[in-house]
Amino acid sequence: MLTTGSVQAETVTIAALGDSLTAGYGLQQSDGFVAQMQAWLNEQGSDVRVINAGVSGDTTAGGRSRVDWTLTPDVDAMIIALGGNDYLRGIDPKVSRDNLDAILAAGQAAGVQMLLVGLNVGANYGPDYETAFEQNYVDLAEKYNVSLYPDMLTAMRAQVSDPSQLGALLQSDGLHPNPRGVALIVRDLGPTLLELVAKVE
Repeated sequence: MLTTGSVQAETVTIAALGDSLTAGYGLQQSDGFVAQMQAWLNEQGSDVRVINAGVSGDTTAGGRSRVDWTLTPDVDAMIIALGGNDYLRGIDPKVSRDNLDAILAAGQAAGVQMLLVGLNVGANYGPDYETAFEQNYVDLAEKYNVSLYPDMLTAMRAQVSDPSQLGALLQSDGLHPNPRGVALIVRDLGPTLLELVAKVE
């Protein structure tokens, strides 16, 4: 953002509000999403500081409960990457939607730029659940006029020709990206994040 009465640019601070994928579960700190994204942004010459506001195992309800203290006065923008644990627990999509809505409303009230990360889920709970869950992100991105990135694992899925090959980009638990997988995510998501930074006044 810009200093009052000055054209001198200040560091743009982005809070990454998410779950284990944001927190860097199972990885060395330097290999996690926030650290790799920070390094990528530095390489682009962008004066940005990324804050890790990810909590492993967190749901949209957890993100909602801590969004207010995540949005400190120095935060200029926020990545919202939540919902995976809601899906794993079979939480009603309407509940997840209400929580994400509240998070976005808090960001809007704080005057920060936001990037919503969607989620592609399976059909474990039936096609109606799948459709409703994924549509939440589309609808809310439109409601709040924020950018929507399809899914945190989009770049990883695009890298393989067969879903069975995805394991090479995952940790041994078969759920969380390994350092190589995170690097793919960062390179794909990074340009969208730069667009977000450009919107900060």
